[in-house]
Amino acid sequence: MSILNELAKSIEEGKLQEIKEQVSHALAEGLSAEEILEKGLMQGMDVVGKRFAAEDMFIPEVMLSARTMHEALLVLRPLLEQGDQNVKMKGKVLLGTVEGDIHDIGKSLVEMMFVANGFEVVDIGENISPQAFVDAIKEHKPDVVGLSALLTTTMPAMARTVEAISAAGLRDDGRLKVIVGGAPVTEEFAREINADYYGENALDGVEVVKQALAG
Repeated sequence: MSILNELAKSIEEGKLQEIKEQVSHALAEGLSAEEILEKGLMQGMDVVGKRFAAEDMFIPEVMLSARTMHEALLVLRPLLEQGDQNVKMKGKVLLGTVEGDIHDIGKSLVEMMFVANGFEVVDIGENISPQAFVDAIKEHKPDVVGLSALLTTTMPAMARTVEAISAAGLRDDGRLKVIVGGAPVTEEFAREINADYYGENALDGVEVVKQALAG
């Protein structure tokens, strides 16, 4: 098995303890950080996504793969950020849980999955007011804003946040996309509040955004 295939398999199988050493070995063998990321680690995450979609892999296993990817990136990130190894990120995503809601488990999984799939992520936390979302968008200039709500009682805050983002003119040029998700959120609700996309779960949200930005 080649080094790259071995790395992909380690991501798929969630080999958390071994991955850093494997990445370091690949670098010592002369592979570039970009090659390790794109042709090794990302290939493993692609398999994870397909297996999850086929219900051949479940959330705890996906989270372990995402954590393994995170550990691998701790080794690679300093190299990726150097000019000679600069890898263009797939896009910038700003995440937050809406006002009145302090849950972060779902959002944390979404963050891990976006990072694992090559996105830059800005997590602004929980219980975030509509105006705070607007201010964060102006500061960080993301391609996508992800709103999370884990309670039916905070879904109206999600609607107010989407309205505030639109009222501030941040969606006027069509560049900024808004995706919503969380246990009580549905695709129908996403349409009602004028969100661009709905993510049924963490992996689905990542796939939706990847396709949206690619198109």
